[in-house]
Amino acid sequence: MSAQVKVRRDARGKRPQFYNDPANDTLMSMVMVLASELCVTRDRLDTIERIADEKNLILQREIDMFELDQEALAEREQRRQDFMDRMFYLLRKDISELKEQDTGERYAQTLDDIAKN
Repeated sequence: MSAQVKVRRDARGKRPQFYNDPANDTLMSMVMVLASELCVTRDRLDTIERIADEKNLILQREIDMFELDQEALAEREQRRQDFMDRMFYLLRKDISELKEQDTGERYAQTLDDIAKN
């Protein structure tokens, strides 16, 4: 497995909002990531099943008994992590944007506002 360089590519600027609560937009984005992953997985499984059927292979028992080696386990874990990164992209982006806005000056202003009220 070759090493990949990760470059964070976050879109800047305001995102369109479709629901009254921004959390619903974030949740919808996560659901769409899950749905697209499920579609791709189902298509790949369908391909495997069709190839196995053409070759008159019965794979169920082999699949049930198959044990992965460490390299395969590491590849699966990396794929899971990449998937989770895609699914939680908007949450990470929102947190990053909030951190950028969180300044000492803003903190002091908040304390002043609280003290005045």
